[in-house]
This record gives sequence, C-alpha cells and structure tokens, in this order.
Amino acid sequence: MDVSDLRREYRRGRLEIDDLMPGPMEQFERWFQDARDAGVPEPNAMGLASCGADSQPSLRTVLMKYFDEHGLVFFTNLESTKAEQMRDNPRVALLFYWQPLERQVIVRGLSEQVGNAEALKYFTRRPRGSQLGAWVSDQSRVISSRQVLEMKLDEIKRKFSEGRVPIPSFWGGYRVRPAEIEFWQGRESRLHDRFLYRRSDDDWIIDRLAP
Repeated sequence: MDVSDLRREYRRGRLEIDDLMPGPMEQFERWFQDARDAGVPEPNAMGLASCGADSQPSLRTVLMKYFDEHGLVFFTNLESTKAEQMRDNPRVALLFYWQPLERQVIVRGLSEQVGNAEALKYFTRRPRGSQLGAWVSDQSRVISSRQVLEMKLDEIKRKFSEGRVPIPSFWGGYRVRPAEIEFWQGRESRLHDRFLYRRSDDDWIIDRLAP
C-alpha cells in the first residue's frame, strides 16, 4: 500500500526562542496545560523507548502520572520487559505527540525506580479495579487465554474482599530524569520549529535545531 500522498500542512502555530521558559520542565508544564485545555485525549500518554543488554530497542505507550522539576513518573510491573530493560540500561527516551496542537515533546534521560513510600502513595490513590489488576497480570509473559486473567482476577477479588488492597511487591514506579528535552512545533512546508534544552552542569542550554 502506497500512502505517500497522505500529507497535511501544519499551520496551527509557531515557536520562537523568546517564547520559551528558562527551564524545560517549566516549558513542558505550559505545553501540557495547553494540551489539556485543548481537549487532547490522554495528554499524559507517552511513548517509552528502552533498550536492554541485547541492544534490541522496545517501544510502548505508558501513562505519565505526575511530573516536577526532577522528572516524569510512571508506574508498571517491576518484572515486565520494560523494567528488565531499564535495569540493564537506564537510558530511555519519551515522546509526547499532541496532534491537535501539531506539537511533540521528546525527552531523553536516565530512568530510576522511585522509592517504596512514593509508589505506595500513588497506589493508594488508584481505583480499586486498577489495584486488583496490578496483582493479576504477569506483564509481558505469555498466557494461554484471556480466561486465565479473568480467573485470576476472581481469585484476587476473593482474597482481598475485605479491607484495602495491598501494593504488590512486584509493582512500582520509575522517574525519568531529563538530560535533554526537545520541543517541536509543526510548521508549513515541513520547516518545523525545534528547540532543544541540554543539561550543562546546573544550567540548561537552548539550541534551535534544523527541522
């Protein structure tokens, strides 16, 4: 199938260096709020690229749960493929694509597991169904059918029918500490505006990149 004729011009906005905040996380917060205000579905959905000891990259979508000046945080099964890869190689990349705004944000940095207290604090805020689901899935492992999941969910529901659902020992979070963050604004004729924040000691350097 030839899809080379699928194209559109980007005319939604522009980005100049004078528009940028001094720090990348301040700029990210501004753009993230723009995406929420514009009604972008799941603006916290981000592509996570990781690569383990075998040098084979993997890519999947995860949901960022919060961010601050220290980085961006998501949660997962600690025995999943992504977790195994990050233990072997903490270098990862993140991609946010907010199509209605014709914007992308690319984050490159180091992943680190969050502490138990931080993971527990978030776990207790999850809906009960999501808490139970964390116990059910041996994430990334081969299963024979969906019925296996449903039977295990029934078992877990009975086990924790009373009181709170405890956090599994194999579940937790990761923080990605940025070393570089790129902000991309689509422009006409593919002459996009791209600005890269690079960490230099305790400061950030901003460069404009060719599209």
